[in-house]
Amino acid sequence: MTYISNPWRGTGVPAQSSLAAGEVTVDDSLVLKLLGQCPAHAQTPLTDLPALAARLGIGSLHVKDERARMGLGSFKALGAAFSIAKTAFERVGQDISDPQKAKIALEGHVFVTASAGNHGLSVAAGAHVFGATAVIYLAETVPSGFAQRLRDKGAEVVVVGADYEASMAAAAKAATQNGWRLLSDSTWVEDTSGRDVMEGYLALSAEVFEQYGPAPTHIYLQAGVGGLAAAVAASARKHWGQDVQIIVVEPDAAPALLASIQAGKPVATQGPASNMGRLDCKEPSHLALKALARDADGFLTLSDSDVARDIAQLAGFGLQTSPSGGAGFAGVVAQAASLGPQARVLVILSEGPADD
Repeated sequence: MTYISNPWRGTGVPAQSSLAAGEVTVDDSLVLKLLGQCPAHAQTPLTDLPALAARLGIGSLHVKDERARMGLGSFKALGAAFSIAKTAFERVGQDISDPQKAKIALEGHVFVTASAGNHGLSVAAGAHVFGATAVIYLAETVPSGFAQRLRDKGAEVVVVGADYEASMAAAAKAATQNGWRLLSDSTWVEDTSGRDVMEGYLALSAEVFEQYGPAPTHIYLQAGVGGLAAAVAASARKHWGQDVQIIVVEPDAAPALLASIQAGKPVATQGPASNMGRLDCKEPSHLALKALARDADGFLTLSDSDVARDIAQLAGFGLQTSPSGGAGFAGVVAQAASLGPQARVLVILSEGPADD
């Protein structure tokens, strides 16, 4: 386990760092408008776990449960689906509220991305609704169950590369060669399409603000490239202010954000494959890094074995999840002794148990 306090808190990384232009938005008006027209969209629960909080020696523990989000099993359902809906809205306006007109709004469009599974499901579902085509690149390490779920949603699946970064490079190349639209859940200097994906996650934050009430003292946010963590952190600062402590949790095999914070610029990391597969990203999203450098208080990395052990506690409360989905909770377990009985902690259960 490694923990660092964020030296850039409140100011952000140095201006001379080579980062993509722009910022993470905290305006949730369009995402709430468009997702409000989606029949599959519904609020997910926020669960209070007083018995588990007592076991950990903290004052309260609330879990935002994303396992049933839009029938796709993950918070990722919000991101790409919104981005595609936004594209359709810009093209046909209010006609997207008509199912028949929506079905052909993006006819002929091809969206391509790389994914560890859940982002790809959102791309596939969004493309299907608006008559577009989805092509999803997967690394060889992605479970076969995710590949089949993508095919079941109508997506074309291409398996290439040893890790997420390799599959993303292949997706970007295919986009350029074929004139397809790249729809990443990350951002970098050459592509910021992931900004709209992060905007979609603001729907989750809006629900939490309504459900939770007064500010928690601590929020633990698991991160891969950092999109969810950045969106939640930025919106939490706007809604709850500067006092809440925001901690970002990563696999120690992929400490992309922690290492980038230490360097003051985005860096590529190396490490073995992690059982936190959806968090096993070796490079950060640029816009996520910018937001988290400003808004997060600390960065924590955990081992695969520690996370697997700690999330087992959640099963006893009917909250089965994967190591990726429960890494934020594992961060709470790792630091519970220092939090104390007055801590009011919020975590996100970002997905259900992993497929084989």
